[in-house]
Amino acid sequence: MYRYDEFDAQFVAERVAQFRDQTARRLSGELTEEQFKLHRLMNGVYLQLHAYMLRVAIPYGVLSSTQLRKLAHIARRYDKGFGHFTTRQNIQYNWPALKDCPDILDELASVEMHAIQTSGNCIRNVTADQFAGAAADEVADPRPYAEILRQWSSLHPEYSFLPRKFKIAVTGAPRDRAAIQVHDIGYQVVRNGKGETGFAVYVGGGQGRTPMVALKIRDFLPEAELLAYTDAIVRVYNLEGRRDNKYKARIKILVHEKGAAAITAAVEAEFAKVLERNLTLPEGDILAIQSYFALPDLAAKPPRSETVEARRARDAAFDRFVAVNVTPHKVAGHGVVTISLKPIGGIPGDATAEQMDLVADLAERFSADEIRVSHEQNLVLPHVALDDLPTVYDALQAAALATANAGLVTDIIACPGLDYCALATARSIPVAQRISERFGDGARAQEIGELKIKISGCINACGHHHVGHIGILGLERKGVETYQITLGGTADETCSLGTLTGPGFSSEDVVDAVETVVNTYISVRRDTSEDFLSTYRRVGMAPFKQALYDAGGAGI
Repeated sequence: MYRYDEFDAQFVAERVAQFRDQTARRLSGELTEEQFKLHRLMNGVYLQLHAYMLRVAIPYGVLSSTQLRKLAHIARRYDKGFGHFTTRQNIQYNWPALKDCPDILDELASVEMHAIQTSGNCIRNVTADQFAGAAADEVADPRPYAEILRQWSSLHPEYSFLPRKFKIAVTGAPRDRAAIQVHDIGYQVVRNGKGETGFAVYVGGGQGRTPMVALKIRDFLPEAELLAYTDAIVRVYNLEGRRDNKYKARIKILVHEKGAAAITAAVEAEFAKVLERNLTLPEGDILAIQSYFALPDLAAKPPRSETVEARRARDAAFDRFVAVNVTPHKVAGHGVVTISLKPIGGIPGDATAEQMDLVADLAERFSADEIRVSHEQNLVLPHVALDDLPTVYDALQAAALATANAGLVTDIIACPGLDYCALATARSIPVAQRISERFGDGARAQEIGELKIKISGCINACGHHHVGHIGILGLERKGVETYQITLGGTADETCSLGTLTGPGFSSEDVVDAVETVVNTYISVRRDTSEDFLSTYRRVGMAPFKQALYDAGGAGI
């Protein structure tokens, strides 16, 4: 993984010192909260419903064991003993005291981490496929390109005060695990007919108040022109994006108002100007960054582990875990292990300090000292030898981290909602917990198969409900929490936005409504091999709507 050089270390240390001074002036009363707001947001500090919240950047979701142990230490010393992993591959601490935030940033700097650009109208944390560098289906590792974008965008003098926040994602495989089509810019690593590496370019995706799927404006962008093209896109947005209305300020509005042809022409014209300023990436620089992300020295092993197969034969729970939470690795005899942060009845994305320490230990011993954070709020051990799976599983099981539900109905994305967030209009965590308890992780969940439920506590869509196979949006209606349900969304390479089923459901009825949707799917699917999304795309909304409303359903 990338290591700080002398410039990086000095840059982060100076930023911590600046924020320490700004915080002291706020605590002394020299700065009002309004005056302090811009300074704290630029350092990842939010004021939530009950307390301050600190959001820490985890670039493209990559952590070392040393870094994860530091995150555990911060949770234990400065918070309530846990952290919350988010859909931006970050971690949030929900209860730090403001006076402690500079000390936390100092602690983060000691392990090459920070909270810069995790808030504000700037280019946010660049995200990537959580299986990057390990996945068997990968064209190329997207992390070096994400790191190049991170270095270029960090405190970029021209792009620190954009019309609105700006998000970039990169995926390296035909299977999109980074949700690139619901980002301001999405890059897919591809190879052209000559075998050259480059990118398919998507622009103008996003969720929130006005959800939109990105437009593809380039089939192939040469690798060396990554920064030049990104610069051109952001320049067009910075010049033409609206600043008079924050609800229409995202690039998705500009892109979809101008249309594909006009936005492509504007970007290409700006791109030509940028190339004249020689922003082309030298091959040596690309190779230098790629060297940081070399595949660990993993000894090739037989593709089948007799140790694993013997354990699977006698242990049904272990068998389910391997079937659901272990993904093929590009090196024979190894697997990519997803650690679900979605225990049945638990809070999606939360991990205790003790659990973080345990995962750090496992990464150090069994995964080449690497951990990944997924945008689906789980952790990943990317390089585990198959023969080590039983030992890893037993350790995870002892720490309540072995839930075998990756990609299943209880692997729910949920934002903090009204339990924490000042913007929320409804609770999302209790709904996620009740759905999880309803379906469990046993035979019923296995029978349902792949089904992604995503829950947001307000229209800002931090829970990605627009791209859930089943999406749930919590709203306030006349003082009552009401939940709308959408169907058919997905964030993968076939990206689509969910369609509203009809009137919303009360908090008491929403879990029953979800179960009605699931039961309807099971009744109309061709067979167990047809997943929810395929079934919905084949049969449409009608049978689900009829089941929800025509039989005296509880829609309000």
